[in-house]
Amino acid sequence: MRFPAPLIPARLVRRYKRFLADMELADGSLVTAHCANPGAMLGLLAPGARTLLSASTNPSRKLGFSWELVEADLAGGRQWVGIDTQRPNALVAEAFAAGTLPPLAAYTSLKPEVRYAAASRVDFLAQGEGLVPCHVEVKNCHLLRTPGLAEFPDCTAARSARHMADLAGVVAEGGRAMLIVVVQMRATRFDVARDIDPAFDAAFQAARAAGVAVHAHRCRVDPEGVTLAEAIPVVG
Repeated sequence: MRFPAPLIPARLVRRYKRFLADMELADGSLVTAHCANPGAMLGLLAPGARTLLSASTNPSRKLGFSWELVEADLAGGRQWVGIDTQRPNALVAEAFAAGTLPPLAAYTSLKPEVRYAAASRVDFLAQGEGLVPCHVEVKNCHLLRTPGLAEFPDCTAARSARHMADLAGVVAEGGRAMLIVVVQMRATRFDVARDIDPAFDAAFQAARAAGVAVHAHRCRVDPEGVTLAEAIPVVG
């Protein structure tokens, strides 16, 4: 997924109220950018960090900039990290359309935002002739505290724990369910950050034991775009 226009360099001043971030542009001016990330963003909020912003072309939009990437000093070195938690769904859909998503290679259609369980929407429902439909949940990951090890979540994730229980319910009823973790940075393996959210870890482990398939893919992230890349092992 390439950015439609060159990104604008800036420096992070502060992130606040979850969805707002003050940025200093190259000319010294200050702007407030939309931060499409409700999480804790551990390791990504160092004041003065290099960031890249996209400019909105919508004149009626309140905030003219969106925060896209941050250069973070993570375990193992500095790297560009994608911070937009809405991007992973689009990356999965893009990879599926290109035929580069092996876990869903047999399916022919991917329907977004399908209602299921008591009060949930699954990110995608994969369908194909003669195949059991697969409920696909997508999670964004950008926490790296140990060299090479991507972790999720970076804060308490009660909603995500509910999603894991709902996926387990799909399998219990004879269906197929899958979690795809999209790692918006360089990493070599994935695990649950169980010290941050033991409840999510319990739901995650229960879902895997019930038969929910779990896959993790790292991304290629650079100032030109973010692309879903190869699978990495799920450990723990």
